[in-house]
Amino acid sequence: MENSTEINALVKLLDDPDPEVFEQVAKRLLEHGTSVIHFLETEWEKSLDTLLQERIENIVHQIQFNTVKEDLNLWYQSGAFDLLQGALVMNRYQYPDLDEQKVILQIEEIKREIWLGLQYEMSSVEKIKLINHVFYNIHGFRGNTKNHHDPQNSYINQVLETKKGNQISLAIIYSTIAQKLDIPVYGVNLPQHFILGYIDEGKREENEFGVLFYINAFNKGAIFGKHDVDQFLRQLNLQPLPGFYAPCSNVEIIRRIIRNLISAYENLGSADKVDELKQLQEILSNNEII
Repeated sequence: MENSTEINALVKLLDDPDPEVFEQVAKRLLEHGTSVIHFLETEWEKSLDTLLQERIENIVHQIQFNTVKEDLNLWYQSGAFDLLQGALVMNRYQYPDLDEQKVILQIEEIKREIWLGLQYEMSSVEKIKLINHVFYNIHGFRGNTKNHHDPQNSYINQVLETKKGNQISLAIIYSTIAQKLDIPVYGVNLPQHFILGYIDEGKREENEFGVLFYINAFNKGAIFGKHDVDQFLRQLNLQPLPGFYAPCSNVEIIRRIIRNLISAYENLGSADKVDELKQLQEILSNNEII
């Protein structure tokens, strides 16, 4: 009760014309964190003062952004085991009020449809063809070729709604579904393109990367081999480094989402968002995992 009295008193001071008073009030509200958002939103709805509304919007955004930074750091420091969780943290940057359970249930539903068609004796290629059929033909997922630089392509909830995404977002959804079905499909960090690899540990003898074949989630799950990756790298005049063929870490995938978003918001001239995303980028590059 005491807390809410203090928060209410602080909120009432937000329209103080003295910049120093406002700065102190904003600082105290930020320290309270997410618990003040409800009070701030209520005040915003009651107010007709555009300056006050703008101040409230900025404080709410800052609180939500601080939460994203904390969540991303926690995901990273905890070992970054769950790729979907990392992608959802990034989703919170643009959609802080997102119902994440809805996203998880949408993915579960697609998984269930594929599971119903799986048969024990299926080969690895047959399993991928089944995933492709459900994912692309039935659900209609596809690469957003017309508006490739739209930042919405990087947010999982938007991709699930519109059925359009970029290489990374489609690959995250695709590999999450495959792994839930014990089908070993993992991200491969190819330059200028993000692909998936079907991993077969038994193939390590003949193929140092343990990849049976590659999958292009952006192009309806097309299956291709190592020689195609070789050719792609030749076209780019790049040395065939091992990291371009082998599965990459979840952290690398989330780093790549951030790079895509930075590029998308730079195109839109959103300097504030670029600055914030660079702060998120630093969380994944400066800290060593404990």
